[in-house]
Amino acid sequence: MRGQEHIFGADDAEIARGIKSWRVGIVVGLSILLGGWRCTSAHRPIQAQSAKALIAGGRSTSALTVVPGVSSSSAHFDGNSQWVLVWSDEFNQSDGSAPDPAKWTFDEGVGNNGWGNNELEFYTTRSKNVVIMDGNLVITALRESFTDSSGVTRNFTSARLKTRELFSQQYGRFEARIKIPPGPGVWPAFWLLGSNIKSVGWPSCGEIDIMENKEASTMHGTIHGPGYSGDNGISSTYNLAAGHRFSDAFHIFAVEWEPNAIHFFVDNDLYATRTPADVPKGAQWAFDHPFFILLNLAVGGNWPGRPDSTTPFPAHMLVDYVRVYRRSNNQPAAFAPVVCKNAKRLVVC
Repeated sequence: MRGQEHIFGADDAEIARGIKSWRVGIVVGLSILLGGWRCTSAHRPIQAQSAKALIAGGRSTSALTVVPGVSSSSAHFDGNSQWVLVWSDEFNQSDGSAPDPAKWTFDEGVGNNGWGNNELEFYTTRSKNVVIMDGNLVITALRESFTDSSGVTRNFTSARLKTRELFSQQYGRFEARIKIPPGPGVWPAFWLLGSNIKSVGWPSCGEIDIMENKEASTMHGTIHGPGYSGDNGISSTYNLAAGHRFSDAFHIFAVEWEPNAIHFFVDNDLYATRTPADVPKGAQWAFDHPFFILLNLAVGGNWPGRPDSTTPFPAHMLVDYVRVYRRSNNQPAAFAPVVCKNAKRLVVC
């Protein structure tokens, strides 16, 4: 996330913002609606109805979109058997459970200057802000006055999870199936930070933003490192067809990361590749060591701006799964030049 600071424990600073060669192992169906790709849940229809009932009752969850699509419970990435699943969270605990403490820890509070971005939320671990529901991790941003034990008050709450000191990996495929909330001023993100952040700091640790969003139809994928961080991060965008919004359905966001290359995907589309040739002259390529995973839903901040009267609250970010793979042969893929799809401009990736 752009120019953010993050805390470990009390004061340690963190930050982060930010292939075509894969296929789904078991496909229930593929829905191409109104000219745009939509990956939506095709199973658990009874649970989807219960989620709708919970929304009506004011619970911290969100109704699922139940139309033909990719089965989120069985659609494991295959890639011609080039990949081996090494870590995942399917969020299949019972409704109302907290995230698995063997896989996730939390950032709490307001960070340094709103996590370095003048963000407006207070991150908590309460079930109102983060809970398992209907086979999804649900991160909920609430508009509420919240004061912690030290007297810090904010008008929004939300949650941020991380795998720091529990799981990290150098290279591989990192993917998640996510449905983001609508509205200006909310900032969902799925991203990676270098595990050496405590010793070298940010941005020297490196940051890979697999997905972050501030516009209805545009997704951003970005890398940050020394000499190319914050607003100077190296970024690409993926745009849906006119009339489509990312908040309308689940989508799969992924990177395939190998020595000297990071490939960015939305659903089946490779839309950007970053290499050491992209960083400023003399700058370090900061992507040669293990990284850990983060998921969060921020409110406001310098990048997305403040929410307004049209922003729906509660705002729900649903995560169906997070999966991490490594190549079975430990060899990088050979990517033919691909013309990026749905980007603001057509470029060769």
